[in-house]
Amino acid sequence: MTAPFHNIRVLDFTRFLSGPFGAHQFALQGAEVIKIEPPAGDDTRTITVNKALAAQKMSPAFMAVNSNKKSVVLDLKQPEAIAAVLRMVAEADIVWENFRPGVMDKLGLGYAALSAINPRLIYCSISGFGHTGPEKNTPAFDGKIQAMSGIMSITGEPEDGPMRAGFALCDVIGGMTSAFAVATALYQRTQTGKGQHVDVSMLDASLSFLSTQVADFTVTGTPQRQFGNLSMSRKPTADRFRCGDGYIVLAAMTEPQFQRLFQVLAREDVLADPRFADWFTRYEHRDALRDIIESAFGQRSPAQWEAVLNAADVPCARVFNIEDVIEHPQLQSRQVLQTVASSVGTHRMVGPGFHLGEDGGAGSGVIHSPPPRVGEHTHDVLAGMGFDDDAIARLQGRITATS
Repeated sequence: MTAPFHNIRVLDFTRFLSGPFGAHQFALQGAEVIKIEPPAGDDTRTITVNKALAAQKMSPAFMAVNSNKKSVVLDLKQPEAIAAVLRMVAEADIVWENFRPGVMDKLGLGYAALSAINPRLIYCSISGFGHTGPEKNTPAFDGKIQAMSGIMSITGEPEDGPMRAGFALCDVIGGMTSAFAVATALYQRTQTGKGQHVDVSMLDASLSFLSTQVADFTVTGTPQRQFGNLSMSRKPTADRFRCGDGYIVLAAMTEPQFQRLFQVLAREDVLADPRFADWFTRYEHRDALRDIIESAFGQRSPAQWEAVLNAADVPCARVFNIEDVIEHPQLQSRQVLQTVASSVGTHRMVGPGFHLGEDGGAGSGVIHSPPPRVGEHTHDVLAGMGFDDDAIARLQGRITATS
């Protein structure tokens, strides 16, 4: 079988993270993703503290979500470039963009204009707040959405104030939501024969990922607060604990797991203590329970306790660094990281995060081509779409003259 999206062509106008991440999911599943870049390239190409990579416009942030794509440089400020895009749209399945609402319309590349050329077109727009509502024209970025969505208000320790997630969480949420939304629209097209506008709001998408916290408030009226590393179950044996020279996270949330935990810790007396008779009393006396656990954990290293607890079927994990987890045998056995030879060296990159079955399709989830250099595929892509050499030369000459 061929890859799932092998016959799908995407015109990718996105930049930074949310949009490129979404389109990247399609590139990993065999779609032809043509990245339309300005003469200077996607701004993310130079967002790095590594000066050498910035000079080559190959930042790690760019490389992470642009493998398997083709780069075509078009200066959308030029009428000739707009005309070229309109020709390309006729043969495209998807247009993906993450400009502020209205920007693509001003260029003559909004959904109304492009769907008139290609009624089967799926047109995905990602923005902070979507294309409707009072905030639709408000600029947005990941940190702002983390703050507005409520994510920061429930992250971190109460005494330290609100805390951002350690990565661009809302960008990635918006990107993954867009990939699912586009796949949904593509499936619907098989039934209707028509394309549609897919409007993705990063704020909306973030709230959908917070559905359990929202429901806990709307159903029970319970305010959502910071609980540090405590599980949302609020079970005190599902938390982070000091352990030897580091930390370990427990996820003992069932009664058998609770009992096995204290058997392993050689504290069977806890199981007979009325303070810890059930989960309600355990939460009430959680500080005392923490002292007991950390006193025992102090006797061994996180790795030693992890081995002992796992052997006893008590869910836990020591806290890994990124450099540790990428070497874990579990990830290696599933080939989560794939080796990519790029213009700036050979590196390992993360794939799609799932496997299709044995018949899932040749090339599914495989990084088969490196992140492209700026404009690397301009001539080949345009020629393949019927542009003659003179037309391509005029477009490239215009770019050179105005850059």
